[in-house]
Amino acid sequence: MRESTESSYQERILKVLRHIQDNLDREINVEELARLACFSSAHFHRFFKGMLGESLGEHVRRLRLERSALMLLVSEQSVTRIALDAGYETPEAYSRSFRRMFGAPPSEYRRDSRKRLYPESPSGVHYLPDGDRPGLNIRTRSLPMNVEIVTMPPRRVAYMRRVGPYFGVEKVWEALCGWAGAKGLFGPDTLFLGVCHDDPQITAPEKIRYDACLTVPDHVEAEGPVGIQEVFGGDWAVSRLVGPYEGLQDLYNRFVGGWLPQSGRELRESASIEVYRNTPGDTPPEELITDVFIALK
Repeated sequence: MRESTESSYQERILKVLRHIQDNLDREINVEELARLACFSSAHFHRFFKGMLGESLGEHVRRLRLERSALMLLVSEQSVTRIALDAGYETPEAYSRSFRRMFGAPPSEYRRDSRKRLYPESPSGVHYLPDGDRPGLNIRTRSLPMNVEIVTMPPRRVAYMRRVGPYFGVEKVWEALCGWAGAKGLFGPDTLFLGVCHDDPQITAPEKIRYDACLTVPDHVEAEGPVGIQEVFGGDWAVSRLVGPYEGLQDLYNRFVGGWLPQSGRELRESASIEVYRNTPGDTPPEELITDVFIALK
């Protein structure tokens, strides 16, 4: 009974968190969240803080501020525009909140972070013609930054969420694969994906959200800590890392800081996705293959 109840709470909080991250651009309706969690509005706040360790208001403000920090890095939007998009009525109010969280006002943060993170070497981009979009099949090129732009169909995935540093996700993968294996869900076309919601250079390690995912057919339903969501859809830029996962942060920096500003494209507000072509269990670190996708408008 205890395990069943805990599983139910995990399933309900996943629905709530998914709804929040999909609706950051509009007012968050507490009554709607409470209905998703099957709680009264009065008890919902206690439930949320007990499960997440922060209040609903703190959680929403943090996500919006962290998203705004990313926009300062990768876009040319004015601070005023970014402040309004983050839900602040004035740039001054936004600047105060931003400084409290990141230790510097937005303009200074943008300048200093770009100097620190963005490489100066040029990167190459290869656009696939419309008739040659092989889904997840990547052609490599001998350039400093190999990037292709592909149009991805939506994929239905089962996922388990981990909150904490990106390094250390093995247990959530073990749990997800154990659940899927018991249901006979593995097949030759199963894809293993990591949905990376947060930038570790912006979000505190203990707050980082990571979804371990695998593709599943339509009949599979959410169950306890395992949720169902749709990923991909639309245009994505993809670059391949061959080697240990420790190289991912450098790839992201070169991808978003070096390639993106020269690409003529802009980011779409969506989590980045990592597709794991092999696993550490049967592959030497230097032969690991990870395809990193970022969403484009």
